[in-house]
Amino acid sequence: MTDLLSLYRTMVRIRAFEDAAEVASQGGVAAWGKEASATPAKVRGPLHLSTGQEAVAAGVCAHLKPADLLTSTHRGHGHTLAKGADPTKMMCELFGKASGYNGGKGGSMHIADFAVGMLGANGVVAAGLPIAVGAAQGLKIRGQDAIAVCFFGDGAINRGPFMEALNWAVVYELPVLFVCEDNRISATTESGAMTAGPGASARAASLGIAALQVDGTDVQAVSDAAATLIGEIRAGHGPRLLHALTDRHKGHVSVDPATYRDPAQVAAALARDGIARTRARLIEQGQAAQVEQIERAAQAEIQAALAAASAAPPPDPSAAYTDIQTIGAGVWA
Repeated sequence: MTDLLSLYRTMVRIRAFEDAAEVASQGGVAAWGKEASATPAKVRGPLHLSTGQEAVAAGVCAHLKPADLLTSTHRGHGHTLAKGADPTKMMCELFGKASGYNGGKGGSMHIADFAVGMLGANGVVAAGLPIAVGAAQGLKIRGQDAIAVCFFGDGAINRGPFMEALNWAVVYELPVLFVCEDNRISATTESGAMTAGPGASARAASLGIAALQVDGTDVQAVSDAAATLIGEIRAGHGPRLLHALTDRHKGHVSVDPATYRDPAQVAAALARDGIARTRARLIEQGQAAQVEQIERAAQAEIQAALAAASAAPPPDPSAAYTDIQTIGAGVWA
């Protein structure tokens, strides 16, 4: 069993990062029903928050090694932090600064850190699935003692790459864990109206992939289920799927007030917030002092990341001509 305090620390760091990024993205935007602010936004471009889904990232990544590989989604800050990425470099990337993970040119949806096995977030729904399967096949061919993990949302299961990736993983018995973060809403539409059948775990079972469904707001339950599935994968039993029922607290993007959502459903989601539940559990165990220390440390860490990102220089204009494909030559400059 993973230490609950460690899991809580990861969750709180993710929430602190998301809250800070959300605020930094909202200045100067007159969209989604909001008036423009006199303060320009420091985060440019779309910002998809994982607020409410922290338990899934924390519970799964607690069982991963640096050599394990991970692919994410457009809502990928939590996965990236939980896999070991640097929050300062992440914030710099969101601010479009040269010291960001992608030199300030990729933004929120393209953060990657190969040094910790984070192959990248992805702005295309379901695109991380075949990437993870390819990575898993590479691990198997090279005989490496590592696995691949792929996070995706419930909306992705209705796209072709989902079935293609799962089928390929089964046929080649690949060391890959598929993690469906089922928040039951696809962008601005409830997923149930667009999805036939019981969902991700049932579709995985139809292909012969063992799957576990879990309360994705209970970090200990996620951790226990992930430990079981990852153990089976490392033992050579092929792919597995974790179906985590979770909640997205915010709108589709950070400036979306989500007025299309049922207020009662949002209130119910907030009432079962994984961080609040874990905090209460730890305090009941007599660990109030440790909880407060973790929360203060997380806030200090993210405030330092914000300050560093604000002070960091933007990319030199000449950087616009690097990391681009030379048309016709098939090479990268």
